[in-house]
Amino acid sequence: MIHNHHAIQVTGGIPKETDDAVVIEDRFDLLLNDRPVTTMVASRDQLRELGAGYVISEGLVRCVDKVTLDGDRILVYSDTGCDLKWKRQETGSSGGQSFISPAQTVVSDVRVTPDDVIAITREIETELWRKTGGVHCSVLFCNGRLLARSSDVGRHNTVDKLVGHAALNRIDLFRCVIGCTGRQPAGMIRKSANAGIPIIISRAATTDKGIVEAEAAGITLIGFSRGDRFTIYTHPSRVVLPERG
Repeated sequence: MIHNHHAIQVTGGIPKETDDAVVIEDRFDLLLNDRPVTTMVASRDQLRELGAGYVISEGLVRCVDKVTLDGDRILVYSDTGCDLKWKRQETGSSGGQSFISPAQTVVSDVRVTPDDVIAITREIETELWRKTGGVHCSVLFCNGRLLARSSDVGRHNTVDKLVGHAALNRIDLFRCVIGCTGRQPAGMIRKSANAGIPIIISRAATTDKGIVEAEAAGITLIGFSRGDRFTIYTHPSRVVLPERG
């Protein structure tokens, strides 16, 4: 997960030798029912969750029966069937990929308060992030309780790991809220939509197409959540706000 790399740190023009903690990125082949799906660049932890979450958040299957690891291969099995003929597409400058699949609509009566948003945002970091600053982080909450936390070199992977954790532990994502460090373009929103997550809270920005995707999917999208400030872009009825004068 971490490699200590010898480097030269310069402060105020003064150089100093140091050993800097650097996050390690690896490559993994993902197979669904023994058929190749994709090659993933990811951090080497929560790999079973990563595999399970990927096939669900990409809309390939609804549920997962088993995930096994074989070296650098993640083997996912599902009896619900899948259609791997869907065309793969790039999802942005980060190099993520997704499958073009029918959009899912999220229906949920989950609500959050401003205090909930602030509390969830405070939890969006991991020990790996504190040591390296080189990963994205995401958290999964239900009924005000932290269920899982993930970190990875790719922001898409952090969502997949949480979706996979929910799938492997039979957690109903329609009752959950996800918090992320990463931007929320359309590809990220689509992952949450396919998984059935009704509320997304991000410390970062969204994009115009991310907003369009969230609106169409019935997802409450909250961005720029920092300190006691946040911006609600879509479906604000899920955020319990005081009456405006």
